[in-house]
Amino acid sequence: MKLKLIFIGLLFFITSAEAQQKIIQLYQGAAPGSENWNWTEGESENKLFNVKLVYNVVHPSLEVFLPDPAIATGTAVVICPGGGFEVLSINSEGNDVAKWLNQHGVAAFVLKYRLTQSLTNDPMKELATNMAKKGFEQSLTKIIPLSIADARQAITYVREHASEYGLSPSCIGIMGFSAGGTLAAASAYKYTPANKPDFVAPIYPYFPAALQSAIPDDAPPLFLTAATDDDLHLAPHSVDLYSKWLASNHSAELHLYAKGSHGFGMRKQNIPTDTWIERFNDWLGLKGFLKPVDPKAKSPQEKLAEVENNHKKYDEQLRKDWANIKRYAADNEKVIAQEANPKSVVYMGDSITDFWIRSDSAFFAGKPYHDRGISGQTTTQMLVRFRDDVINLKPGVVVILAGINDIAENNGPIKLEDVFGNIQSMALLAKAAGIKVVLSSVLPAFDFPWRPGMAPAEKVVRLNAMIKDFADKNRMVYLDYFSAMADERKGLPQSLSGDGVHPNLAGYKVMEPLVEKAIAEALKRK
Repeated sequence: MKLKLIFIGLLFFITSAEAQQKIIQLYQGAAPGSENWNWTEGESENKLFNVKLVYNVVHPSLEVFLPDPAIATGTAVVICPGGGFEVLSINSEGNDVAKWLNQHGVAAFVLKYRLTQSLTNDPMKELATNMAKKGFEQSLTKIIPLSIADARQAITYVREHASEYGLSPSCIGIMGFSAGGTLAAASAYKYTPANKPDFVAPIYPYFPAALQSAIPDDAPPLFLTAATDDDLHLAPHSVDLYSKWLASNHSAELHLYAKGSHGFGMRKQNIPTDTWIERFNDWLGLKGFLKPVDPKAKSPQEKLAEVENNHKKYDEQLRKDWANIKRYAADNEKVIAQEANPKSVVYMGDSITDFWIRSDSAFFAGKPYHDRGISGQTTTQMLVRFRDDVINLKPGVVVILAGINDIAENNGPIKLEDVFGNIQSMALLAKAAGIKVVLSSVLPAFDFPWRPGMAPAEKVVRLNAMIKDFADKNRMVYLDYFSAMADERKGLPQSLSGDGVHPNLAGYKVMEPLVEKAIAEALKRK
């Protein structure tokens, strides 16, 4: 995998916080105008369209999604999922949007607003049936004002509780999809100081002229997106809003895609609509809504630019020195110039070794230890530089810790047997040079933050079994970090790692006595 993807994945992993989700009821008691509603809210999975639906909402609520405080911008968006005022597409047009915004420092509040009553347990089929009936739009005249009232109440709640959530009361906007776009667009009219949105983003909204009124003099900026091939023929609604905002000298931005149909939301279709939310994020940045609360902090965009710059440097370095042999060249010359120390140790590895000396420099201080870890490297790269960084230094012991980046396919797919072969080759080269070998187990890993879903845990177990068997047969010391550090998932627990792959200081403190015991054992062997 390209290092760019690794960096970006790590960035998103680090900056994503577990959503501090809590549910806020918008009204105390029954919502005004629906006091006699007595049906029960439900959820439904529509396998045909692969969507999760919420229906029969009686008590409007907000689900809170907060970003990591380290990247928080103080900006918030009330998100109104769509669904023809009969259902809510709660993930693609709600929760998934909220999580994406969190990764970019924006707080999100997903609104469940009041809907018309569904009379069956298949609300999607019921909606399709109702939409096909003559007079469907007329039938919505009673529910739309109640839903709009819920959106206004949601904005009021977020603004009144801005300090509680670390938000700026002047950076609170609203976004809505389809029917939810009706709510978002309506919020840009007839507002009060309490419920005025600071920006509005109707996404393929339903907003006919009958719902419009005079555009306020201080109307908020507007972001719109839709698809020309919208099968509900709603694209003209976005064009109409955009044109009227321009005609009244207000700020507006419109993205009209040739293809995407209606309801694309956060669905991936491998077409340009997949990136509409990135365009929304760009727009927020242009409007000044993405500046970190902490003036010293870098925004996600700045971090991404830094990642891009690092990626360019890395690409250049790969072309010139694929195995990064020059990384330790100067340090190696100093070691070679000294008298060989039969008790010296070279730690050969990847980022886990590279970061070790940074996390606990005291462990290396005053000892004949040489850290030769290079972040991101696979066993193939380590094998190429093994002579320069290990054999030529003539240490008494080499501690080899490698393999996790191969399992992550940092340089592309590789057979587990070939990973083991590279480790085996390094060990045999060291043995032939008279260097005692400590073969470390690969540390546990349940998932990779930069490439989720690869299920590395069992591969780590299999590779460790190969390494142990080889070490035992060749009278080399096997250093079992895995057993001392793995949790019930065969991963690294949070107490020992911030990202599930790299140890924190507590993790290195577990490793240090184990490696020193292994080194002592290796030095004893003949």
